[in-house]
Amino acid sequence: MAKPEGDCGDNHVKLFVECDRYPTKTMQVTQQRYYTPEEYLELEEAADYKSEYIDGHIIPMAHESVNHNLIGGNFAAALNFAFKKLDYEVFIFQLRLWIPQKQIYTYPDVMIVAGKVECYKNRTDVILNPQVIIEVLSKSTKAYDRDDKFEAYRSIPTFQEYLLIDQNRIYVEQYSKTGKKQWALREYDEEDEAIALVTLPFNISLQDLYNKVQFELVESEAESVDIEG
Repeated sequence: MAKPEGDCGDNHVKLFVECDRYPTKTMQVTQQRYYTPEEYLELEEAADYKSEYIDGHIIPMAHESVNHNLIGGNFAAALNFAFKKLDYEVFIFQLRLWIPQKQIYTYPDVMIVAGKVECYKNRTDVILNPQVIIEVLSKSTKAYDRDDKFEAYRSIPTFQEYLLIDQNRIYVEQYSKTGKKQWALREYDEEDEAIALVTLPFNISLQDLYNKVQFELVESEAESVDIEG
């Protein structure tokens, strides 16, 4: 299907890379195709690996490193324990998020939903209403996570808090919504500090967040996907 003519305007999200095979290193692709969201979902259900969908383009996701997986798992485990009697749901790694205003399907590392989970068109594998999103940064995606991806997340009406966690050193950025088009930033970089969510009753020490993480482990090329375009 050919992409419709016309300017994408404010709904345009920078395109980065599309390839037909799961990447083990940064690739350049000279030919691209436009896919409908429905075509993406059909392909994704049959695929052996996960891909994101950005405004008509399918982008294979990189493998997660050991540190990436440990940090996401540590955070999710602490959240599930803290919220076991509260009306919050925690989702990790495998659940898709649909951002209709930006035409994006993506897989955040960790999402928290307050109250009832809203599914897209009754699909139990796609949700619409996270309040908090947590991403573990990799070298190749950290600029995208801070910039275009954060902008896309801010179009979600329920979205109020965003955490970016470095996997190669102790460093966390916490963004919380303070008003219309206004966000506050707090940074954490000392092991004896604790992160307190602003919009939910939860805190975690950086020691617990980085438990068993070995900073001497270097990200492999398998976690590098060129998203700069």
